[in-house]
Amino acid sequence: MAESWPFLDTFEPNFRPLVVIELAKGTKEETIEWFTKRIVDKKANGGEYNMIFCAQLLVKPLVTENGDEHIYLVGASHFRLLLGAETVGLVKECHDNSMRTFTYSSRKTFKDFADDNHNFLTMAECQYIIKHELENLRAKDEKMIPGYPQAKLYPGKSIVRRLLTSGILVQIFPLHDREELKKLRHSWYGRVKVGYQPLDEIRCYFGETIALYFGFLEYFTFALIPMAVIGIPYYVFAWEDYDKYVMFATFNLLWSTVILEVWKRICAIMTYRWGTLLMKRQFEEPRPGFHGVLGINPVTGREEPVYSSIKRQIRIYLVSLPFVCLCLYFSLYVMMIYFDLEQWALDYHEANESNFSSLMLFVPSIIYAIVIEIMNRIYRYAAEFLTSWENHRLESSYQNHLILKVLVFNFLNCFASLFYIAFVLFDMKLLRQSLATLLITSQILNQFVESLLPYWLQKRHKKRTKKRMCSLKTDTDMSLVEQVNLEKEMGTYFGTFDDYLELFLQFGYVSLFSCVYPLAAVFAVLNNITEIYSDALKMCRVYKRPFAEPTANIGVWQLAFETMSVISVVTNCILIGMSPQVNALFIDSKTDLILTVALVEHLLLALKFIMAFVIPDKPRDIQIKLAKLEFESLEALKQQVRTTDMDNSEK
Repeated sequence: MAESWPFLDTFEPNFRPLVVIELAKGTKEETIEWFTKRIVDKKANGGEYNMIFCAQLLVKPLVTENGDEHIYLVGASHFRLLLGAETVGLVKECHDNSMRTFTYSSRKTFKDFADDNHNFLTMAECQYIIKHELENLRAKDEKMIPGYPQAKLYPGKSIVRRLLTSGILVQIFPLHDREELKKLRHSWYGRVKVGYQPLDEIRCYFGETIALYFGFLEYFTFALIPMAVIGIPYYVFAWEDYDKYVMFATFNLLWSTVILEVWKRICAIMTYRWGTLLMKRQFEEPRPGFHGVLGINPVTGREEPVYSSIKRQIRIYLVSLPFVCLCLYFSLYVMMIYFDLEQWALDYHEANESNFSSLMLFVPSIIYAIVIEIMNRIYRYAAEFLTSWENHRLESSYQNHLILKVLVFNFLNCFASLFYIAFVLFDMKLLRQSLATLLITSQILNQFVESLLPYWLQKRHKKRTKKRMCSLKTDTDMSLVEQVNLEKEMGTYFGTFDDYLELFLQFGYVSLFSCVYPLAAVFAVLNNITEIYSDALKMCRVYKRPFAEPTANIGVWQLAFETMSVISVVTNCILIGMSPQVNALFIDSKTDLILTVALVEHLLLALKFIMAFVIPDKPRDIQIKLAKLEFESLEALKQQVRTTDMDNSEK
C-alpha cells in the first residue's frame, strides 16, 4: 500500500503535520500514488519538473487499525516554507522596524529570523503556503486523472480542483494546534473581562481576514456606545415626544459617516503591522466551478476553459435579474400580509382591552421577523445557485455578484416594512414597535442558529467520536488520530460573509430609524458583546480551522456600509422634516418644507463626502512609510537595470 512507496520516505524525522487531505473511500491506488508523488516530487529531478507542476511538500499517510488509509497529512521542511513565503509574497518586519516583502536571499535582515527558529513563520502562514502550493499543482501532459478516465485534464489545469469536482478529493483543511488554541481560547473568551480582543494572536492563528472581522466587530461595538449613551435618556425622558428626536437624528447623520472613515485608518494601521497592506495582489486563477470550452488565455498563454461573456450576460439579465425581481415582489407581498395581521391584532386589542390582547400586538411583528430570517436563508441558497450557474471566471467576480444579490434582497426584506410604516402610514408608534421587534428577534435567532445550535451538535458528535476512537487500538499517535477524526467531521467555516451581513443589517437598524427608537443602539451593543464571545466559541470549538487568507481591508463590505450611511442621511432628513417641531415652522407652505428638507439633505451629503475626503484613509506616518518603500523599490529597480546594461556592454 501507500506506505511502501519510496518517495513517501523523504519526510524529515521532525515531521510536523499542518494540513489534512481526505480522499474518498475506495480511491484507486494508482490515483493516490500519482497524486502524492506529484505533491512530494522535487525540482531537482534532472530539471524534468517545474515548480508549477510539483509542490515539493512532505506527505505521511494516517493509517489506523481498521484500514482507514484515505487520509494524508501534509507538511513541509523549514527551507521549503521559507521559499514558499517568498513565492506568496509574505511581508515581515525587518531589523530597522520597516515592513518588507520576504525574500530568502535577504532572510538575515528580518527580525526574529534564525536558521533554527521554526517559529519565524506562524502556523497559519505555513498552512497558507501549503494551500497555495497544493492549489497550484497543475497537470503537465496528462489527459486524465490516473484511474479515472472521465476526470479529464489538460496542460495547466489545477489538479486539486479537478479532484474536488470529480469527487475523488473530499476535503483539504488545516489542523488545529491544540496547545496554541488552548492559550488563545483562554485569552480570548476563556474568562469574561472588559478589554480588547487579542487581535494579533487571532491573526497569527486564523489569519488576517478573520482577525479583521473581529477587529471590525470590536470597533463597531465601541462606536455604538455614544449612540447608546445618548439614546438611553431619550428613551427614559422623551418616549412619546418625537419632537426631541431631531437632535438625535442629526447626531446620527454625523456619527454614521465619522465611524466608517475612522475605521479605514484603524484598518490601515492593523494591516500595515500585519504586513498585508503591502502585499501585492496575486494574479487570479479561474475559480473551481468555472467551466467552458478549452481555449487559450490571452494573458497567461495557458490552456484553460473559455466561456462567452455574452452568454453570461444573457444568464444574468434574462434569468437572474427577473428571478431577483420576483423574489423582491414576493417579499413585498409577505410584507402586506404582515400589515393585515397588524390590523387584526389592533382590532382584537380594541375589542378586548386586556393584558393578553396587549401582548397580541407584538405577535405579528415576531412572526414577521421569523419569516424574514427564513426567507433570507432560503434566498441565500437560491442566490448562490444562480451566481454559480452564471459561470463567473474569477472568484472575486462571483463574490461581488453574490453579495449584490444578497444585499438587495436582505435590504428590502428587512427594511421595506419600516419604510412603509414611516413614509406611507406615518405611524411613528408602530415604527418604533416594529423596529424593536425585528431587531431583537433577529438577534436572538442569529445567536441561536449560528452559535448555540452548532455548538450543541458539535458536542454531541465529539462524544460519539471519542467513544468510537477509544474502541480502536493503533500504533499511530492516538492523540493525532483522534484529533484528525474529530476535526474532519466538524463543520466547515465558509467565510465572514454571513457575519458581515449580520453587522450590515444591524447598522441599518441603528442608522436608518434609531431616532424613533433610541434603544436600538443599546440592544446592538449588548448583542455585539455576546456576538464576540459566541463567534470566538464557534471559531475555536465548532468549525474546522479555516485557511488563513491575507487581506488589506474588509473589501466590498466597506462600500456596502458607506452606501447604507448615505441612505441613512436621506431617511433621517425626511424623518426630521416629518416631525411636528419642524412642521410648525412651515404651516403655510408644505412646498417650502419639502424644498428645505431636500436642501438640508443635499448639504449633509456634501458635508459627508467632504469629511470622507478630508479624513485620510491612512495615517500620515504610514503614508510616509509606504512612499519610502516605493521609492526604495524604484531605486533598486534602476540599479538592477544599470547593472544589466553594464554587463551587456562588457560582453
